[in-house]
Amino acid sequence: MQISVYNPSVLGNALLITLGADTTTQTVIQKEQIVQILDDQNQVIGYNFLEIVPNLQLDPEGSGQVHLTAPQITVLNDALQAAGFDQQLQFDPTQYFVAGLVKKMQPHPDSDHLHICQIELDQAQTVQIVCGAPNIEVGQIVAVAKVGAMMPDGKIIYSGVLRGVPSEGMVCAPRELQLKNAPQKRGILVLDDQTTVGSPLDFAALNQLY
Repeated sequence: MQISVYNPSVLGNALLITLGADTTTQTVIQKEQIVQILDDQNQVIGYNFLEIVPNLQLDPEGSGQVHLTAPQITVLNDALQAAGFDQQLQFDPTQYFVAGLVKKMQPHPDSDHLHICQIELDQAQTVQIVCGAPNIEVGQIVAVAKVGAMMPDGKIIYSGVLRGVPSEGMVCAPRELQLKNAPQKRGILVLDDQTTVGSPLDFAALNQLY
């Protein structure tokens, strides 16, 4: 997981990069204009670049998550090395919002409304997601936020356990994706049955649905 956020109107000229989940105890190391954040196991869970590195070429109108290119990652790694940090960032081309196929579904043993779903993301990957939407059914193609996705409200999707059952991702409602004019009620977004499983969500097209 590697999530980058740039919002100059709120954060100033800073780039925040999340590499892992927050922990109660953290260690912060600052070298020049770069802050390294470590968890209670001394693992790096993030970096704050307090002043944007020259030549990074971020959109000055940015307002949230940014998807860094391979050349931008190289610029940041050069800055980390120059400041004296040994770790390197990795270019991540993963699409985190995709179309998934509901292959199987069973009632949650400890809930009257949750379902344990097996969601196919592509031919090589099927994940288990616990979902409480009233309209989910086997055979649907649905909008999925994979582990490592940042939702429009800033929430990050991590692996979790819901009432004792592991869950790897989230089946999304239109309002959770903040689609234009989305109905403010429970219910997942069901995609056209011709949608290719594993394809990235087309937010421009989805915003025309309502």
